[in-house]
Amino acid sequence: MIQSREMITGHRDTETQRQFERRILCVSVPLWLVAIWFIASTALPVRAQGQNATPPTEWRQFRGTPGLSGTSGATVASTLKLLWTYDAGDVIDSSAAIVDGVVYVGGGNGDLLALDLGTGKLRWKYTTGNLIGESSPTVSRDAVYIGDLGGLVHAVRIQDGTRLWTFKTGTEIKSSPVLAEGVVLIGSYDGHLYALDAGTGTLRWKVQTKGQVHATPAVQNGLAFIAGCDAIFRAIRVKDGREMYQIESGAYTGASPVVAGDRAYFGTFNFEVLALDLKARRIAWRYTQPDAQFPYYSSAALDGGRVIVGGRDKVVHAIDAATGKSVWTFATRARVDSSPVVAGGRVYIGSGDGRLYVLDSASGKKLWEFDAGAGITASPAVAAGKVIIGAQDGRVYAFG
Repeated sequence: MIQSREMITGHRDTETQRQFERRILCVSVPLWLVAIWFIASTALPVRAQGQNATPPTEWRQFRGTPGLSGTSGATVASTLKLLWTYDAGDVIDSSAAIVDGVVYVGGGNGDLLALDLGTGKLRWKYTTGNLIGESSPTVSRDAVYIGDLGGLVHAVRIQDGTRLWTFKTGTEIKSSPVLAEGVVLIGSYDGHLYALDAGTGTLRWKVQTKGQVHATPAVQNGLAFIAGCDAIFRAIRVKDGREMYQIESGAYTGASPVVAGDRAYFGTFNFEVLALDLKARRIAWRYTQPDAQFPYYSSAALDGGRVIVGGRDKVVHAIDAATGKSVWTFATRARVDSSPVVAGGRVYIGSGDGRLYVLDSASGKKLWEFDAGAGITASPAVAAGKVIIGAQDGRVYAFG
């Protein structure tokens, strides 16, 4: 089924191209069989859907979880309907957060917006004073955090949108904040990963890399993982900023890693998707498409043993997480910088062609699409039966 904003509103954005360019069963079994099962299960990559999915009613940060799994525990209608839109006034590259019936999203003009999830009405607006790019809000019990293109990290009171604190980095921020162990982790184009006290904004530590820190850190078991523009994947201890190890990826990387168990997965600008073995500290496999040499900017989701990611070859790819072999592909009409979210066996992903697609996660079959009439580079947020996404026409769309 295809729906479009043009069908619903009666008009279509004529500046799409210009705007887009901006920017368990218990049985008795023999012990030998139990042993085989244990060995096999510990050797395979972790399946993210389930234990690593978000709770059904919330989506607190970019990619949903600290491990950046891109999976939601929400139940969403099989056929979506447009519920409301909100005009933010400028392009939206930032991806939304959803907590306690409120949508939080950054607009290109520098406004952090709090919108009612049910109606789309504005609850409050906080002006950063700079433009907001891809940095996406993360939400704690009391505050919302976001970075801007002026290099500032902002903490905003959740009740009324007033400023709690700001912290100045050396230059622009496109990384999204992640909360872990009482600190806000965020990268900057000044080459550092920062850890800021979540309550006060005081610098706890910073780690210097050899390039811009574009990616959002993934957090697991006390370690923060960043894939870098310096072609180095780093594991950094959250409590003190000590670098525990490195793995050379050999490629400039803008995508954020998804981390589950002893594996990390991410695409690179060297036209490949990598799986890293974090225990052996080496590349486990490389996925490439020899006939389509295009980079990967989209951050992957991990679901049911499949790594799902968008490519600048205009294609959504599903890759076997254990072997690195292709499972399926789905072609859109423009490059796919939007990062997928998987919920209930369906993949939700935007494309530069202006469409939000819903695909079957096992087969890649298209189940539904919506034509927004403007490119979509932001990533979906899925919670409480709703799908929220922003587009290059400055509108926030809510489906359910």
